[in-house]
Amino acid sequence: MPVLMVFEDAHWIDPTSRELLDLAVDLVRRLPVLLAITFRPEFQPPWAGRSHVTSVALNRLGERDGEALVQTLAGNAALSADIVAEIVERTDGVPLFVEELTKAVLESAVQGDRVAAVLATTSIAARSVPVALHASLMARLDRLGSAPKEIAQIGAVLGREFAYELIQPVAQRPEPELETALNRLTNAGLLFCRGVVPRSTYLFKHALVQDAAYSTLLRARRQEVHARVAAVLEEHFADLVERQPEILAHHLTAAGDTERAVDQWLKAGRHAAERSAHHEAIGHFERGLATLAALPDGSVRDGREIELQLTRGLSLFTTEGFVSSAGAEAYVRARELSERSGDRRQLFMAVFGLWVSANGRGGMAECHKFSDRLQQLTAADADEGLRLQAHHSAWTTCLFSGEPAAAREHCEAGRRLYDPDRHRSHRLLYGGHDPGVCAGYMGAQARWLLGYPDTALAIGREAWALAERIAHPFTLGTALVMNAMLHLDRDEPELALQRIQAAEALVAEQRIGLVLEPQILRGAVMTAQGAFKEAVPYLRDGLTQPRAIRLRHYGLARLAEALSRQGEHQEASRDGKGGIGRTRNERDSAAGTRSFNRLKGIALLGLNRLDEAQSALEQALRIARRQQAKSYELRAAASLARLWGEQGRREEARDLLTPVYGWFTEGFGTPDLKEAKALLDELG
Repeated sequence: MPVLMVFEDAHWIDPTSRELLDLAVDLVRRLPVLLAITFRPEFQPPWAGRSHVTSVALNRLGERDGEALVQTLAGNAALSADIVAEIVERTDGVPLFVEELTKAVLESAVQGDRVAAVLATTSIAARSVPVALHASLMARLDRLGSAPKEIAQIGAVLGREFAYELIQPVAQRPEPELETALNRLTNAGLLFCRGVVPRSTYLFKHALVQDAAYSTLLRARRQEVHARVAAVLEEHFADLVERQPEILAHHLTAAGDTERAVDQWLKAGRHAAERSAHHEAIGHFERGLATLAALPDGSVRDGREIELQLTRGLSLFTTEGFVSSAGAEAYVRARELSERSGDRRQLFMAVFGLWVSANGRGGMAECHKFSDRLQQLTAADADEGLRLQAHHSAWTTCLFSGEPAAAREHCEAGRRLYDPDRHRSHRLLYGGHDPGVCAGYMGAQARWLLGYPDTALAIGREAWALAERIAHPFTLGTALVMNAMLHLDRDEPELALQRIQAAEALVAEQRIGLVLEPQILRGAVMTAQGAFKEAVPYLRDGLTQPRAIRLRHYGLARLAEALSRQGEHQEASRDGKGGIGRTRNERDSAAGTRSFNRLKGIALLGLNRLDEAQSALEQALRIARRQQAKSYELRAAASLARLWGEQGRREEARDLLTPVYGWFTEGFGTPDLKEAKALLDELG
């Protein structure tokens, strides 16, 4: 069946509904749907210029249309031409204002009062239309009487739309009296009613009507009504408060119940974050921080601010990535306060957040400093959760610092401590992802580096399966990316591409960031598939993206490899080693030199600069051995052995490669080991 779908006032839309609307705009192109969307000019939709979207600017009414609207509204009540002209002039072509001012005139008792009403509710021409409309609406509320006005005020406190079931206990009036007041407001056109009492709901005709009613409440009375609404919500609507804690938070804030309001904003933010609605969560946390300003200085205020900053920082990391400066600032503030308060758990979480931020920027000296601090804080701690997270910081720091053996030990310690049920909350408290899954995919990377490619694949698959089971979006996205990297290391581009596509779909669906720019991974897949010409611009563009700061060395290495395999050896040498030399990212320098020296050596071979090439390959070999990175040692040894074989130094080449190849106990089906075996056979 054909469908009419209407979104009104899209300029006030929340992030999740906005995502639904954006998806709907794409879908209706192929469906029998008319989707009508109204919004103010400041709202800038991304779909405005698409072929199936028609934009219509609604201008102010002209004089003729304004007069027609006044006459239609007046009906049988004759209005003189002078009064009609006065209304049209004063309302400046705004339809709502025309309607309200006409009704205000019609509600006056006698003709003379009608002219007076027009002049009373609108000042001289210089006065703004919204101010005049506000005055007109207030005048209409006053004329309805005290009971309807009070009910309109209470309704305005409840919101643009409210239910009879809610306003009845808040109003504290006899039901016949309440129904009469609601009927008068409905008959006056200020409210729309849907359903029958007591199951009826009411909607203010326009947000400005609600604003006008709300503004007539004095501050003390306004706080009293909000407090009454909060009490009714807690007593009679516990399920609603549980589902939407921000509603209670709003009323407690407006009631001046600051301590409870702050706690409720914190609860609302956590509730949103648990549903991966992190944009909404950030808004709730920030409302809590703004409300907190009304509390006096002291330990109570500090404790609440620490919790708000910790949770806000985590949501910022989830939406903006670990490079988020606002997220880092939240954790800096949390640490400052927790150092003062002496709360060890809060201090641990603040330091962990700073470690996450340093890791996102690639500052390995800072990472070591923060990770060591976390180890100190948990050295004599019986809390397995905190010890798990201390290991979490250590396995990542060690892996990116060129210490895969130490990383493996911390991963194993973490996996022994981890329990998916007991540590369920950790993905919402530390780094935005599950530590058990992280121990798996980081342990897989460490094992690949250490020369166990099949074990790495098995552990990586276990981590991915666990991520799918717990269904935490950011954890799953990261697991997919790390699995894609592992498949690329194993030279399995088709499998890597499957993981990348799944990660990209998840990003679009859940509005999350990833640990690595997917474009870089796609460029790496193109290189592995032999599409070097397409891969190079893809990788270069990917390296300019904000997320590329994470694991930048990986993107630079893949770019150097693509250039070299394309035959652009001079450029490969410059963009590879030169790029890593220019970056301030310490992680790039630590992890990148493992692969860049070998790639530089290959590029120099292509330029026939054999002595320099040999020097670079020997340096790559020394670094790999120092880091116990057997997979990189095999690659460096194979490249150097091939060079020596071509130079007639076959025995030296065999002596170099044989013990490295002979060390391996698995992975003989991977391209690296198959190529090394073929080279040994060739060398005799």
